[in-house]
Amino acid sequence: MAVKTMPKEEGFENGLKVLREGYQYISNRNKIYQSDVFETTLLGKKAYCMGGEEAARLFYDESKIKRGGAAPKFARSTLLGEDGVQTLDDQEHRNRKQYFLDLMSDDRIEEWRMILKKEFLKSAIHWMEEPSIVFYEESKKVLMRAVCEWAGVPLPEEDVEKRTQQMANLFEMAAEASPKFAKGVISRKTGTKWAEDLIQQVRDGELHPEKETALYKIAFHTDLDGTLIDLHPAATDLLSVIRPSVAIAIYLNFVALTLQQFPEMKERLREEELDGEYYENFVQEVRRYYPFFPFNAGTTRKNFMWNGFEFEKDTMVIFDFYGTSHDERLWKNPEVFNPDRFKEWAVSPTDQVQYRLVAQGGGDYLEGHRCPGEWNVVEAMKVTTEFLTKDITYDVPKQDLGYSVVSMPTIPKSGMIIENVR
Repeated sequence: MAVKTMPKEEGFENGLKVLREGYQYISNRNKIYQSDVFETTLLGKKAYCMGGEEAARLFYDESKIKRGGAAPKFARSTLLGEDGVQTLDDQEHRNRKQYFLDLMSDDRIEEWRMILKKEFLKSAIHWMEEPSIVFYEESKKVLMRAVCEWAGVPLPEEDVEKRTQQMANLFEMAAEASPKFAKGVISRKTGTKWAEDLIQQVRDGELHPEKETALYKIAFHTDLDGTLIDLHPAATDLLSVIRPSVAIAIYLNFVALTLQQFPEMKERLREEELDGEYYENFVQEVRRYYPFFPFNAGTTRKNFMWNGFEFEKDTMVIFDFYGTSHDERLWKNPEVFNPDRFKEWAVSPTDQVQYRLVAQGGGDYLEGHRCPGEWNVVEAMKVTTEFLTKDITYDVPKQDLGYSVVSMPTIPKSGMIIENVR
């Protein structure tokens, strides 16, 4: 195969362009260069940026791309933690990831669904007493209560506000350029100490979570050498159950926004069962259409050729989630919100190895770095959809419901205010 010259973005450092363009940084250049991959300089280092289905297949090819050391320091200081399962590769990664997969049994997913529904209904009682609520802020607390109960983590009601904000700081304040970045770093440290204390209490026999819960499984899981996981990485993994579950609030608010913007869909959902085909298609389209997290990072394991381009060993690779979910080659009229596009999927995108709907990664759950919590995300979105269409009624006052594709992560600017809940 003839070697092709990879398109290259000029500039000594292009990180500021990422901040200016946000979710569209990579896809903008893919269109300009008419290429699925281009070279640039980010954080002072050479990087390959890519998007699209074929690029996803490469990015999730463990023989060519690894995760260890790939995430920028600022992301490890806030969003990910320093030594969690996301930073591992090969057997170490598969060993640690096993307890995350064990949590995704049908029984555990059903329990998650029931706990979350209960917490929404309990919260609605209080919302009825308020003239209005900000759904984004309230849904974070609902999710925090729900995930802690599901994970076996004790959470006194007086700590809900503090712990919710602590987890939210990890994904809301993860960007190094943000003046609030320090809050994210502090929340990572204090949150890790909280998780360490919980795990130590379990190991010391002072706390007794159920054996099927995340807290128990992480506390007693062993490394490849047969010893218990060290306390710090175990705590990081426990937060990797809790923090992403609170971050789902972003999706839940886009569910609420969509129901407001498409009342005909709300009526159709009101007539359907939660396990019906349209519920599945609706939430998958929300995941495809709206911004969640923009990119993921890896590092090349070796020198190799791909589609005529040369890739050098030990070079950063950035894969575009949002742009791939809006790729015109994969999605007809991608800027149109259309749940019926998923009718063609005989199997749910969440239940198969695939590289098109990559909002939380692509490929295989067991062998690769695709997030196993994707199942819980879909269920949470279904429960929220049912709750907002069938369990309560509410009014949506005039507000700014626009959202930015530059700010990362992003939500409707008003946080989705609702009033007269009943």
